[in-house]
Amino acid sequence: MKEKLDLTKIPKHIAIIMDGNGRWAKKKGAMRIFGHRHAIQAVKDAIDGADNLGVKYLTLFSFSTENWSRPQDEVKALMELLVKTLIDEISLMMKNNIRLIAIGDIESLPKSAIEKLQEVKRQTENNTGLTVLLALSYSGQWELTKATQRIAQKISEGKLKPEEITKQTIADHLDTAGIPDPELMIRTSGEHRISNFLLWQLAYTELYFTPVLWPDFRTEHLHAAIEDYQKRDRRFGKTGEQV
Repeated sequence: MKEKLDLTKIPKHIAIIMDGNGRWAKKKGAMRIFGHRHAIQAVKDAIDGADNLGVKYLTLFSFSTENWSRPQDEVKALMELLVKTLIDEISLMMKNNIRLIAIGDIESLPKSAIEKLQEVKRQTENNTGLTVLLALSYSGQWELTKATQRIAQKISEGKLKPEEITKQTIADHLDTAGIPDPELMIRTSGEHRISNFLLWQLAYTELYFTPVLWPDFRTEHLHAAIEDYQKRDRRFGKTGEQV
């Protein structure tokens, strides 16, 4: 599939909603956590594939604010899996020059997960290759609410006037401040919605939906999504002749 791609038109930022772990496990007659464990290889393939193509940013929707309502046994297992994966993969991230950051309500995570995230972030902060953003305890509405609160605080302190607020002001107060918006968003499992993900940032993102369940997602599926993306005209409100 890579041979079909125009390497001069690779998206700088790709976002992925990693969906279908539970359904994959159910098909195997197993518990949901079985699907989450087998999803780790899909994450590795997505990161490796993006890195090899020269993608600069890869955002992975790992755990939403709504996911806290899932059965507590599943949530606990997911958090333990997160910590274990971070421990297991830190040496590979360093070897491949990958930087890891997290967005979302990180303080709501278990202490062990917060500590491990902070450690990995610290160790990889000077890496200059692919930046992987883990969206944890995240939702677009939560992020916009927090951004609004941050802006309101500046207004109350006299550091900002309401009439000075621009689109850039809002972007600068999001968790993704300083990071370009995704050009391509991929969702697995056949669902056709964005599920409260990067609501501000996806305004002009190309959306790609695949029936592949996340644990089965491999590099060739990433290539297929990018190939589809490269066939589209990104006009941003202009006519085709203007672009």
